[in-house]
Amino acid sequence: MQLFALGLNHHTAPLAIRERVAFRPESLVQALADFVKEKPVKEAAILSTCNRTELYFATQQPQHAADWFAEYHRLALPELSPYLYTLPQRDAVRHVFRVASGLDSMVLGEPQILGQMKDAVRQAEEAGTLGATMHKLFQRTFSVAKEVRSTTAIGANIVSMAAAAVHLSERIFERVSDQRVLFVGAGEMIELCAAHFGGEKPKRISIANRTVSRAEALAERFGGDVLRLDQVGEALPGYDIVVSCTGSPLPVIGLGTVERALKARRRRPIVMVDLAVPRDIEPEVAGLDDVFLYTVDDLAQVVDSGLESRQAAVVEAEGIIDNRVDGFLHWLDSRGTVPTIRALREHADQLRLAELERAQRLLARGEDPLKVLEALSHGLTNKLMHGPTRFLNDADGDHRGDSAGLVQRLFNLSKDH
Repeated sequence: MQLFALGLNHHTAPLAIRERVAFRPESLVQALADFVKEKPVKEAAILSTCNRTELYFATQQPQHAADWFAEYHRLALPELSPYLYTLPQRDAVRHVFRVASGLDSMVLGEPQILGQMKDAVRQAEEAGTLGATMHKLFQRTFSVAKEVRSTTAIGANIVSMAAAAVHLSERIFERVSDQRVLFVGAGEMIELCAAHFGGEKPKRISIANRTVSRAEALAERFGGDVLRLDQVGEALPGYDIVVSCTGSPLPVIGLGTVERALKARRRRPIVMVDLAVPRDIEPEVAGLDDVFLYTVDDLAQVVDSGLESRQAAVVEAEGIIDNRVDGFLHWLDSRGTVPTIRALREHADQLRLAELERAQRLLARGEDPLKVLEALSHGLTNKLMHGPTRFLNDADGDHRGDSAGLVQRLFNLSKDH
């Protein structure tokens, strides 16, 4: 049984592919149960974010995971294969450590991925698909991520996706303070964006969300007002900047809605930032005049500018990760000897109990305690040495030297003995 990582990310697949294989949060627990039930997979977790969808699992036949992945998303495997990677055990462990540490993120060093991975682990625990091996893997993963973030400058001067959204808006509008901003959704990414845009003091901030109470909490924090999600289309003409990030499997803002908004705005431009995967805004909207539509891939180009300043921290972080990978793989290898160690201890304990019972009988008959202890020690020594002695005596001439060397290492004997 080996560990593997299989998936695709922003390095290997465009947004149009990534959104087709994203797992909806509410369906993830059932998907995990299906993954482990239908295929020869013993343990599994699934990480699905805007930038990546990855399966982490233990199995002997990794190809079954690729088959299941394509089948689950109703895609032909040949259509998906050009974007997929399958990483064997050492590479898989290193990859998980790097992802959690922010080294494989679209924004180098971004901290959100660690929380997303912890959520993935909680869902795997809820689905009952984490065993001892992967539980230990993620324990080590979170420890490594903490070490990387606390001992290197990997997160220093980070340019977040939220900050990039403000930057792109300022390319179109000279001052965000003169604009009206609508946020669609009320999750962590929208909260971050609202904080960044709120710092620019726009004319108006509105939050539209399916759950009104969540929207109200954000609106109160940032001095905004609240819309129901079904009011977005009607209200859209009144906003200059729209930032959307919901968990909807289908677009929440369509081409027709934006066309009508532009007509009502008399062709005044509108900036639309779609941070959702699958996308919240129909891609065809990008073709409209006076609409500046940006996706997560577009924002990545903005944040790349800070990459060079963090390269030294990357080298340091990679060194930490490589060392911790070796440690985890050593732990994995050592687990293979556990049954033998357990059997050896049980064998020794049986010998101990037999000699102890014999000594107790002699004491009950009134034998001299010192002689009984002497006999007990000799008996234990003879029985414990019987196996190694027989092993040496049974070795043939060609292997006798190897056998002697093995026993010397086993019992930490010097060659002079």
